[in-house]
Amino acid sequence: MSNTSTTRAQLLVAHRGFMLRYPENTWPALHAALEAGADFIEFDLQMNADQEFIVIHDADFQRTSGVKQSVFSADTEKCQRLSVHHPQRFGDAFNPLNVLMLGEILELTALYPKATALVEIKRESLEHWGLERVMDALIKQLEPYQAQCVLISFSASAIEYTQQHSALRTGWVFEEYDEARRAQAAILKPDYLMTDYELIPEGQAPWPEFARWMLYDIVDTEIALRYSQMGVELIETADIAGLKQFFQNKQG
Repeated sequence: MSNTSTTRAQLLVAHRGFMLRYPENTWPALHAALEAGADFIEFDLQMNADQEFIVIHDADFQRTSGVKQSVFSADTEKCQRLSVHHPQRFGDAFNPLNVLMLGEILELTALYPKATALVEIKRESLEHWGLERVMDALIKQLEPYQAQCVLISFSASAIEYTQQHSALRTGWVFEEYDEARRAQAAILKPDYLMTDYELIPEGQAPWPEFARWMLYDIVDTEIALRYSQMGVELIETADIAGLKQFFQNKQG
C-alpha cells in the first residue's frame, strides 16, 4: 500500500453502531451512526429459536440485558420481551430497548443510500444451527439489499459458502495476523480483509498484496490518521462522530 494524501475522504465504519454513546447493536446506536454520516455500519447477527436473525453480538442476553437467556432457546416473541439497554454500561438510561431484527436494520440502511452495512454472522450460530441452514437463510434475506451489504464473518467457511451461493460481497475477519492467515486469504479472496489494528506490527502497513482492508477498533485520531496515510480503506470505530469530525477537519 502506498501512502495517500491526508485530504482524501477516509471511509469510516461504525462498530456496532455509535456504541461509544449508545447500547451496541441497537436501533439508537445504528440510527445515530447513520445520522452522523457513517460510510459503513457494522452489526452482529445470531439466529434465534425461530430461525430469525437478531442483532446481537453474544449468544446470550446476560451482558446486554442482565438476563441469563440463551439466544438459541429464545423465540422472537421472547426476544422482544427483553430489553437490551446494556445495564452494566448505561444503567437504566435506555431502558426499555427492544432487540433489533435484521429486517429492521436493512430497511433503515436503505433510507441512507450512501451507507453500506457490514453484516457479521457470528460463529456461535453457525456452530449451533449448522452452516448451510444459517447461511441459506441469511443469503436469502440479504440478497434484496445486496447493493448495500457486505457479509462478514470470522468463519472462512461462511465466506466461502457465500461466494459459492450468492453475488454478495464478503469480508473475512481474522484474529491472528500470521503467514497461515495470509496464505488462506490469498485462496479465499474476499472483497475485504479485516483485523484488529493491534495485531499488525507497529509502523507497518497491512499485507500489501491485498488492496481492501478494514482495521478495528480505532478511536485514537492519531492512530486512525496513521493508517489512513498508509492507504487503509476502512477504519472501524466506536466513536463514529468523533472520527468523522476529525477527518472532515483534515479535509477542510
